[in-house]
Amino acid sequence: MIEANNPEINVDELIQKICNEVAKRQVHSQTVDSNSNFETSKMRLNISYIEALLKNAESRSGVRTKWPDKLNHFPFKFNAKLQKFILRAINFLFKDQREVNLNLINSLKESVALNRQLIEQITTLKVQMDERLDTLDGSVQKLDGSFKSIDTLVNSFLSTFQEMLDAINIRVQEINEHLGIVDTQMQGINERFISTDTRIQTRDELYIRNDSYLKNDLIQQKRLITMFLEEARKCLPEPFSQEHLQSFVNENQHFLDAFYVAFEDQFRGSREDIFNSLKVYLPLIEEAKIGTPESPIVDVGCGRGEWLELLRETGYTARGIDINRVMLEQCRSRGLEVIEADVIAYLRSLPDGSLGAVTGFHIIEHLPFETLVQLFDETVRVLKPGGLVVFETPNPRNILVGSGDFYRDPTHKNPIHPDTISFIAESRGLINSKSCFFEEIDGIVHLMNSLEIKFDDLNEYVKVSRDMVLIAYKA
Repeated sequence: MIEANNPEINVDELIQKICNEVAKRQVHSQTVDSNSNFETSKMRLNISYIEALLKNAESRSGVRTKWPDKLNHFPFKFNAKLQKFILRAINFLFKDQREVNLNLINSLKESVALNRQLIEQITTLKVQMDERLDTLDGSVQKLDGSFKSIDTLVNSFLSTFQEMLDAINIRVQEINEHLGIVDTQMQGINERFISTDTRIQTRDELYIRNDSYLKNDLIQQKRLITMFLEEARKCLPEPFSQEHLQSFVNENQHFLDAFYVAFEDQFRGSREDIFNSLKVYLPLIEEAKIGTPESPIVDVGCGRGEWLELLRETGYTARGIDINRVMLEQCRSRGLEVIEADVIAYLRSLPDGSLGAVTGFHIIEHLPFETLVQLFDETVRVLKPGGLVVFETPNPRNILVGSGDFYRDPTHKNPIHPDTISFIAESRGLINSKSCFFEEIDGIVHLMNSLEIKFDDLNEYVKVSRDMVLIAYKA
């Protein structure tokens, strides 16, 4: 960086340029001097020649008083009187011309005199210029000596400065190496901090889930104990009746409600993720023109209520059914309409053709086969003509789901093949049934008919979506 900001000065090159310039000026001076001498001599010769011409012209511009000797021969030889007469006539006729010639000759004489003066002045100027050039040459020689002294000083300074720069560069390199070591150490510390922060965040989430589970479980246990004490108080000192014992048995199925809520929070995914993933079904609701008070939607096994909340925000009428009291309380805290009831019992309580759609997300894999068939039978009965069925479930055609992930949930019964669920739907009276997989294109999730995938390659069993959905309609 220091070298970039302080470029090196080439003193030798600078002095060489100055010497070359001085030499050019000396050569130019000599050339001018030689040319000046040549031009001056030439001008003087020309002026002498012009003066001679002017003398000849002046001698011949006067009045003619003598007959030319060349004309004293025949046929121009006349007597003396006639010669005088002819001369007078000629002088009279050319009087004006002689005046003009005389004026021109005088003017040329003056011009010649002026040129002589100019030549003298030029000569004087040349002498002065030669003297000044001699002085300038002396100054240039002195300047050359000064530049040599400066060159010596500059070279000495540059040598010292280069040594300083080398020392600085070595020091900077040492500092850079030290900073590299420090940066590596800081990076390692930063990675440890990130790892620690991740562990703390994971631990906090675990504590929050455990805290929620414990609170919900304690509330449920408190309710059961309170109910048990009330029933016991009614019977004492008499023994428990069969009705009382059945009440205890019915309550026993809710012992694991809080546990399953915590389990679903851990493995189902965040509420926000599920809420966004369910948006893929909204076009089906809009196309079927359902979700009105006259054709409401019932979501069986509504769980935490993500689908009910999405339908409410979109303006559709819907209610949920579930038996997990902790989940039902979470739904009610969000203002959702939910009912605690067994799915089959609730559907049997509804009149024929009273619903626009029956939906269920990850519910049918929890049901025994006989109960699943009953669910389809009751669904067909309560749906209006053109009503919609949407049942989402894990996809066993995904090799990871079918081989292990399905069995993570201890309440799962059996995985359902896409062909099987479509066959059940058609056999119980639904039409246009199809099992669909999920396909993401340009960040948007689309539904794709399962029949479009041939599964000829093992990779298809890995890439296919982990969930599938049955879509069917009532005739």
